[in-house]
Amino acid sequence: MFHEVVENGSGFDSVDADEPTAADLLDAFESIVTEAAASVEVDRLVGEAGLSEADATAVRDGEVDGMSVADAAAVLATADGDRDANAMVAEIRDHLLMGMATAVLDVDAIAAKIDADLTGQEVQQALEGRTAMTLGQLAEILAVIERRKP
Repeated sequence: MFHEVVENGSGFDSVDADEPTAADLLDAFESIVTEAAASVEVDRLVGEAGLSEADATAVRDGEVDGMSVADAAAVLATADGDRDANAMVAEIRDHLLMGMATAVLDVDAIAAKIDADLTGQEVQQALEGRTAMTLGQLAEILAVIERRKP
């Protein structure tokens, strides 16, 4: 899902797999979610993804920075019935945690390197799913992890 934008051959030429920036990742996330949202009716986004009508319209217009990863996954699942939103969220969390282990990063190191105003404890809570993580925060965290991987 979202972590796939940094894999080679992902089709996102604007994202450098070796040195991804948070802005490039967020642009790629916006493209993925906006395209998925545009492929279904607003009523389905409200009914199946659980978005408000205002949020459904906003995501169709490309406003995704403050959208939660869970809501974005719900949009993707609504557009593609073969995907499960909860499984997608679990997959991205697993990818982040495995990336942290590979890059030898802890939550405090990530918090120190991102622009989002999060403490190490808040980064940990977001990674564990105890608090919502926005796509903007995901982009920042993923960029730090991917740049540190060997």
